[in-house]
Amino acid sequence: MTRSLPLDGVRVLELGNYIAAPTAGRLLADFGAEVIKVERPETGDELRNWRLYAGTTSMLFRTINRNKKSLVLDLKTEEGRRDVVTLAAECDIVLENFRPGTLEKWGIGPDVLTAANPNLIITRISAFGQTGPMASRPGFAAVAEAFGGLRELVGDPDRPPVRTGVSIGDSIAGLYAAFGAMMALFQRENRRGEKIPLTDRTIDVALNEAIFSMMESLVPDYLAYGIQRERVGGRMEGIAPSNAYTCADGTSVVVAGNSDAIFQRYMHAIERPDLATDPDLASNDGRWRRRDELDTAIGAFTARHPREMVLKILDQAGVPSGPIFTAADIASDEQYAARNMIQHLPVDTGETEPKQVGFPGIVPVIGGASLPIRSVGPDLGEHTDEIRLRYLDWSTS
Repeated sequence: MTRSLPLDGVRVLELGNYIAAPTAGRLLADFGAEVIKVERPETGDELRNWRLYAGTTSMLFRTINRNKKSLVLDLKTEEGRRDVVTLAAECDIVLENFRPGTLEKWGIGPDVLTAANPNLIITRISAFGQTGPMASRPGFAAVAEAFGGLRELVGDPDRPPVRTGVSIGDSIAGLYAAFGAMMALFQRENRRGEKIPLTDRTIDVALNEAIFSMMESLVPDYLAYGIQRERVGGRMEGIAPSNAYTCADGTSVVVAGNSDAIFQRYMHAIERPDLATDPDLASNDGRWRRRDELDTAIGAFTARHPREMVLKILDQAGVPSGPIFTAADIASDEQYAARNMIQHLPVDTGETEPKQVGFPGIVPVIGGASLPIRSVGPDLGEHTDEIRLRYLDWSTS
């Protein structure tokens, strides 16, 4: 029996490239929305060539654009723009991440699209948002991560700021875009029969604001106390002990033993009862002041044992800990497997036969395990004929 997905019947037109808008489209597609991804002729989305080690389409593109349909249209032509308007009339949501003003310049801005579909939800992602003095400036996630405050806090205090190893700014913006689109869809359904203004149906996601929203009390701490947070490496400002430690076999673990009750068990587990009963370490403030001493003691313990032994000792003591996994670790881990979080599908990798490649499962889980991935990211223009037959040729005949 085929399982009904929560977004069955929702149709999305994705005009975005790279990662941000396509991430939003992936989230909607994962749960059943029909997502029509528009790509430029010949080259398609540039993500097809990012981290391309073999074949014609990267695993990055396959991952972020799974469960979608690829339609080739040239938005710089009158025909392509006309097709976009026709498709928008058949869709519930339009996703786009061009520089503000680009759709308007092409004559397919929100006013035009909503004239064709008065109930259309328009979700826009850009570097700095659709308004404000920086709205027209270009910018990728790296710039947004710096502007949003994240980059200043990542890395060691004696070295320049670094970035995370993934496009976290784009991904967070994509999450917000999908969330915003669903809010607007819920509002539309909840107020069925009412005319909802375009302003209420337009979701405006800025990359820098998506990052800034994740910065916890960064600005309130500064305005309230004059505190300028700084890079602290593998630690978290004001929280101790919580860090990564190297084990005897050269692998590493992360241990978060920073609550008052856990800390005492933690110190006994590493054979330092003197630290467990030290009154200066009874609260987090005192532990933070002596964080270097604590990390030295913990590091000495982990250096004496291989990773599995370290984790076993800490687990028995009820101390939150875990291994720092590589891709190989994740691919063979039983917890990921139990929840269907690595799903194998046949993919063209440039070899003579398709290869079974594991892809990340669908999050969040419904029904105890990840929903199945229906298809990996499509080949360029794979669904052009189907979409033209269903929506374009029929509507213009």
